[in-house]
Amino acid sequence: MIAEAPTPTTAQWKDLRQWLDKVDGLGQLARVDDVDLNLEACALSELVFRKTRKRPALLLDNIKDYPAGARLLLNPVGSRDRLALTLNLPLGLTDLQFVDHLRERLRTLKPIPAQKVSTGAVFENVQKGDDINLWQFPAPFWHEQDGGRYLGTGDLVITRDPDEGWANSGTYRVMIHDKDTAGIYINPNGHGSVQMQKYFERGQPCPVVVCPGPDPLLFSVSCSNVPRGVSELDYAGGFLNAPVEIVEGPLTGLPIPANTEIAIEGEILPETRPEGPFGEFHGYYASGQQLNPIIKVKAVYHRNNPIVVGVPPLRPPSDNTFVNLYTRPALIWNALEAAGIPDVKGVWGHGGISLFFIAVAIHQRYPGHAKQVGLLVSQLPAGVHMNRFVVVVDDDIDVTDSEQVIWAMSTRCDPETQVDLIRRCVSSPLDTVLPFTRENSQNSRMIIDACRPFERLKTFPPVIRMSPELEARVETRFKDLLEAW
Repeated sequence: MIAEAPTPTTAQWKDLRQWLDKVDGLGQLARVDDVDLNLEACALSELVFRKTRKRPALLLDNIKDYPAGARLLLNPVGSRDRLALTLNLPLGLTDLQFVDHLRERLRTLKPIPAQKVSTGAVFENVQKGDDINLWQFPAPFWHEQDGGRYLGTGDLVITRDPDEGWANSGTYRVMIHDKDTAGIYINPNGHGSVQMQKYFERGQPCPVVVCPGPDPLLFSVSCSNVPRGVSELDYAGGFLNAPVEIVEGPLTGLPIPANTEIAIEGEILPETRPEGPFGEFHGYYASGQQLNPIIKVKAVYHRNNPIVVGVPPLRPPSDNTFVNLYTRPALIWNALEAAGIPDVKGVWGHGGISLFFIAVAIHQRYPGHAKQVGLLVSQLPAGVHMNRFVVVVDDDIDVTDSEQVIWAMSTRCDPETQVDLIRRCVSSPLDTVLPFTRENSQNSRMIIDACRPFERLKTFPPVIRMSPELEARVETRFKDLLEAW
């Protein structure tokens, strides 16, 4: 059933601190003191995500070896209701209801241009020259085999296309080298990488602003699939139903969220230093140590008692993959409908990442319908990046339930006639099954038609299931027993 498009309302926060007040009102904010940023913070984040019911956001204060007032936020959008709050959607939805509401919101969303203001809270403290010190901010050593301390995990990295003029905000990993130098890794397929290379080809450094403490909406949008040429800051305004307030970077002219916690202004240079290894979003140290461009910092701006947002990649599912768990299926669903595909009933990604294993439920309308959907999903912009498996199932299967999906694969799919392989598809240097190389990031993928054969829809063995009437009657009759256990 298609969700009714939620009526856009104006979100009631303008920055991370106001958002935290809202999360506190939901009873989903835990304040923790005296955490060691050497591995302990990351371990705590993972345990809270895996072993607690509410998966609260963690605000770390009085951090060991850091000045008073420096804070670190972990697990910001690691629950459905916090993500719904962040994306300005209704609370209390199931997984598929969330995807359905989100895709309807995306289908009608109109970016609202960011509003330039003269100043903002980010300029409460200004540091230049010898006063710059990246080590002042909580930068954890996240994983045991990481190559250094990473300030940028839940960040915005803002660049501008030198030819077309539009600003891009991406979420890229940023490792501190020294007090005024950082290393950055941007996936070669990312918009930020294309913009950076354009500057390098001209023999110029790439102006950049790194914001390690953004509003979680800006983080969520920046790690999603926003159309090329559209500023993520404008796109976020569409979710807020109000413009994001920005200031112009004094040195770069780049847009900086006016009330962000920290803004680091400088240049990305073609000069490289060893960066990594780093535990990535799919749960592996996939890229090893490599030579990556450096950011030379020219100025640092920050609020009093600044908050760094930490979203460390962990073995999925984790807070790091939670946003795309919902946004990617919503984008795929909308793209299929935009391509004219009828009767798509649900889209979901399994394995904790909406990327490698994508399941789509359809109501079959014609021969080849399932194959058409599978092939399209494997190549859509929202699904093509490092995809492995696409499984298409009938609409009696709950695509969010991996047991039901595997049951359909096991009982409705003949591997000889209903499985296809596609070779040399778009992938990434972070792809774990490939040797790390930027020059040949291609993989293969499997399309599995786990629908009942179209020609046998009327004669395929019927499924054993209780009628809705029987289910409702027995559930009512034994309500106390069912609720007690």
